[in-house]
Amino acid sequence: MQERKGGVKIYGLIGYPVKHSLSAKMHNAAFKELGIDARYHLFEVASEKLKSFLVDPDARFNDINGQSFRAGDVVGFNITIPHKVEARKILEEEFPFEVGDMPQVDLYYVKLSGAVNTVRRDGSELKYCNTDATGFRWSLKTDLEFDIKKEKTVLIIGCGGAARAIIASLSWKDYNIKKIYVYEVNDKAIESAKEHFSKLSDEWQRILAEKFEFVLVDQISSKINECQLLVNATPVGMKEGDPSVIDKKLLHEGLSVYDVVYNKETQLIKDAKSLGLPAKIGDGMLLYQGVDAFNFWTGERAPVKIMREALDVALKA
Repeated sequence: MQERKGGVKIYGLIGYPVKHSLSAKMHNAAFKELGIDARYHLFEVASEKLKSFLVDPDARFNDINGQSFRAGDVVGFNITIPHKVEARKILEEEFPFEVGDMPQVDLYYVKLSGAVNTVRRDGSELKYCNTDATGFRWSLKTDLEFDIKKEKTVLIIGCGGAARAIIASLSWKDYNIKKIYVYEVNDKAIESAKEHFSKLSDEWQRILAEKFEFVLVDQISSKINECQLLVNATPVGMKEGDPSVIDKKLLHEGLSVYDVVYNKETQLIKDAKSLGLPAKIGDGMLLYQGVDAFNFWTGERAPVKIMREALDVALKA
């Protein structure tokens, strides 16, 4: 793995904006715990500069504190909004997968979600994956104790980047998810998702056809009754006063509820808890995608407890 002169390995996050990110808190705590001489920086990279960051190792970028680095000195990085989809397109064109480059499940997550959020620099090559999908899976298992190996039906609200990662996670062949219903209010988002899915291999389109279905608003009340899991994959709930994405009256016994919003307890989660339903915000997904990214970059076993503690402190700040 390439190392920056001076010995300190540089990792980071690229997106626009990134100042709100809590990832540096988690990763820097992990580096310190394991005695790794490394630092995690936040880089605000505009869309027109994304390709340069990915393919030109000599291009220079400032972190949010004004410190300048060569792109090639950043040996591992996360990608966040709005670059995950475009980064995947650039990376697949410039650094195409070779057979055996990654486990089949990781390839599936990248292809099905259509997005990349984690990259590792191996000499002149870039290796990449989607840890949002694995992060959701681990949070579901650990935080909600939800068993996706038993037959389940799921309703997801939203079909943007987070939702696609969740769909990829749940539809993997080793998991016994019977049906994934998706409701989305934005027609452009629906068309974008359909266009992306139409470009998948015949095998993966067959898997989706068996498990995946868009639903209309007037179908929600009947479809949710079939479900054992409800996931909000939209930003609704982040702002004070945001309503729930689902009428409380539709929440029922036997339903677990997950919300990808991680900075506060949303109205959806409050409603679910008031009914005694298992419910969790998305801080666990944030944690575990970071854990998997750390493992992918360093080859070390991430100190999950330390990263959790750092994240909890940052969320309360």
